[in-house]
Amino acid sequence: MAAKEVLRQVRTIDPLSKTDRVADVWLDNGTIRAIADRLDDDLPETEEIDARGAILGPGLVDLYGRTGEPGFEERDTLESLAKSAIAGGYTRVTLLPKTVPPIDTPAGVAQLYSRWEKLGSIAPRWNPPQLQVWGALTQNLEGDRMAELGDLAEAGVVGFTDGSPLSNPVFVRRVLEYGQGLRRPLAFYPCDRRLAGEGVAREGGDALRLGLPGLPAMAETAALTALLEAVAEFDTPVHVMRVSTARSVEIVAEAKRRGLPVTASTPWTHLIWDTTDLAEYDTSFRLDPPLGTPRDRAALAEGVKSGILDAIAIDRAPYTYEEKTVAFAEAPAGAIGLQYSFVLLWNELVASGRWTPLELWQATSTNPAHCLQQSPPTLSSGDRAELLLFDPNTPQSLSAQALESRSSNAPGLGVRVNGRVLRTWC
Repeated sequence: MAAKEVLRQVRTIDPLSKTDRVADVWLDNGTIRAIADRLDDDLPETEEIDARGAILGPGLVDLYGRTGEPGFEERDTLESLAKSAIAGGYTRVTLLPKTVPPIDTPAGVAQLYSRWEKLGSIAPRWNPPQLQVWGALTQNLEGDRMAELGDLAEAGVVGFTDGSPLSNPVFVRRVLEYGQGLRRPLAFYPCDRRLAGEGVAREGGDALRLGLPGLPAMAETAALTALLEAVAEFDTPVHVMRVSTARSVEIVAEAKRRGLPVTASTPWTHLIWDTTDLAEYDTSFRLDPPLGTPRDRAALAEGVKSGILDAIAIDRAPYTYEEKTVAFAEAPAGAIGLQYSFVLLWNELVASGRWTPLELWQATSTNPAHCLQQSPPTLSSGDRAELLLFDPNTPQSLSAQALESRSSNAPGLGVRVNGRVLRTWC
């Protein structure tokens, strides 16, 4: 990989500046030196790359997801996580505190960052993506005793969440009140487990036809409504994770109209598939929250496109082949997607003509960073190169053999699509 290189006549996408044009881009030792309609043909000691037909955009940012290390290295390691992210165009990954032990102390934060820093020695000139960590809201993720949030903030967490529903509304109010002074995002997964019961598929005709226990939309909407009423009381900024129903999109829209300090995200899977895709009982579609109905899927896509929902999250949850090779209702909930999510989203939303490339990059790069209260990756002269080079035309078959992860619970395997991530600059 050359220290200096120029990408000739590449289509550049930058949602921050609303730019979509063809240009030459000069990269110099990890910095964007210049962007112009046409740069000099004779740049000193610079490798020429013919990038016609390819798209260069800011690197992707994942809001939340899990890894297997420490605790479940047979599922995944930090190294395989990093390689999956780079293969998929992600330059920032943000981990939930669901490790063993959980990330609920400064020592746990330091240990994870230390492990990540060692990845740079794996291969010469190999740069892993930027790691970011959510600190636990509660001790040992048990949902009832607040963790030392101030200490975790000083240790470098980007925000606080358990990544699981909190069942005690009195405790949620206490967290929101305390969180006013933390200057970090608080993220909540709204789900009333009592209403959810043993449900594994969104309640409706498809779940009934397939004999799968139904999970009512009310399990999400009731918890979301209660959360937002508490937010209105304390005016503490929150991020709503895993929005999955059409009614929830309406509730978030109303909260934003009221001026509440709320951002929201939906999992990438829920924009591509719905309950009609459960007929094969593929356990990669056993998710939490479950896939919505076709009406839910359409509402979620429109919600992201319109800005009601700010971002698309991968919500990565790796599991071994043995863990997922069971009956659908018995399988652990979750899927991976860092490596193939962008190309699948491109085919579903952009290649179909429903979204523009700018809208997809906004939802997968710029807005996730804003939800984390961070400056997003950009494509501007003088910025560091945090970029993704994407070929939208080259066909490929998505295969388990090509996955960088140790797990293969990835929806969409075996599908033939157009598009390939050519390179990621971290």
